[in-house]
Amino acid sequence: MKIFAYTYSDPLLEPTPDPTTWEWELDGIYQDLGKRSQLQKLFNDCKTEPPNCLLIRRLEELGDTLDQVSSRLAELEVMGITLIAVEQDYNSSQDSPNLRAELLKLLYEIQHQQRSRRIRQGHARNRLDAAPPPGRAPYGYRRGKGKYIIDRTTSPVVKDFFEHFLLYGSLRGSVRHLAKKYGKKISVTTGRRWLTNPVYRGDTAYQNGEIISNTHAPIITREEAAQVDRLLRRNSRLPPRTASAPRSLAGLVVCNECQSHMSVTRVTIRNQHKEYLYLRPISCPKHPKCRALPYQEVLEQTIQTVCRDLPLAVALMNFPQLDAVKNSLSEAISRQQEVLNQLPSLLETGVLDVETAKLRAYKIRTEMSALQAKLATLPPVNLRSVAQAVSIPQFWLDLSETERRFYFREFIRQIEIIRQDKEWELRVIFIF
Repeated sequence: MKIFAYTYSDPLLEPTPDPTTWEWELDGIYQDLGKRSQLQKLFNDCKTEPPNCLLIRRLEELGDTLDQVSSRLAELEVMGITLIAVEQDYNSSQDSPNLRAELLKLLYEIQHQQRSRRIRQGHARNRLDAAPPPGRAPYGYRRGKGKYIIDRTTSPVVKDFFEHFLLYGSLRGSVRHLAKKYGKKISVTTGRRWLTNPVYRGDTAYQNGEIISNTHAPIITREEAAQVDRLLRRNSRLPPRTASAPRSLAGLVVCNECQSHMSVTRVTIRNQHKEYLYLRPISCPKHPKCRALPYQEVLEQTIQTVCRDLPLAVALMNFPQLDAVKNSLSEAISRQQEVLNQLPSLLETGVLDVETAKLRAYKIRTEMSALQAKLATLPPVNLRSVAQAVSIPQFWLDLSETERRFYFREFIRQIEIIRQDKEWELRVIFIF
């Protein structure tokens, strides 16, 4: 029994299928990528040495239109070749009264799929040209000729939102800042989308999850974007709603005895302006419950511990290994850029056609974007110098509570209160 197989795939929409995945003993495999030259060769070979059976994945692979598919189905029927579409459970040799009805149903599905395919191909060609995806431009931008253009009336609002978040590290606080200063009311969810939207960083993101870097003018710099990502990762480790809490220790302190997070409690005395702050376990299961601690005492001990232990913790980091990772990523990006620079000459000499060159450039740029994203997640190079600067007690004492909150969360993962009878001490656990 002689069996041929044929596959068609559009490199704009799908990966090239593996020809070794057929679970049949094949006498010939014909594979087309984008164009159907091999399909024509298949039909020519079928006229000279017809096989008993032809395997395809889906009927729509036989043509770009319903007429083409129907015509080629009729040709195979005239030649007496059994057609099997393995993904649609279609077998033209089946002696079934419902075969014609099943075929009509499949042809209707093919018509719908081809319409959808043409739309996706149009979107894919836009991606190759690094054009924005369909839909409204994000707030702060407007659509230009083939790319996003900064809207000078709304972009200052977005810029101020990012600057406020970078200064205070509070998403909810930045949302309230916009409402108070500009009358621009957005939800916290929208604010989070702004912070993570690649468009504000000068990149274009598509529905398939791929990102192309440097497609238009950014609103924030790469350094600011990396800092935003670090702040978001840092805030994700904190209990809900503590990222915007006014006190610097909020969300960081945990009682080692009962494993409960400790919240900041304010106590006032009637007819007096003075207030007292305490750290109290939120959900202590013990009886009697773990007692509250004076906030100011915990804060002072935290500052002393950070000044003493932070330079030691930074010194233990393996900076040569970190530098090697950064250098490796930077070299990989440079190599990809060199390949990208060679494409115009390959296009001029005829080694690549226009569509292949665009597809190759698109893949290189998405790979470069992924490498740049990995590079941005690494700690800043000047960590040692920063650790030396913040190890001076006066640095912390000169800060406001909001500013101190920002720096604490930049370095501290958790503060554990270790109780010993009526005494207590604390242990600071750093992020790195």
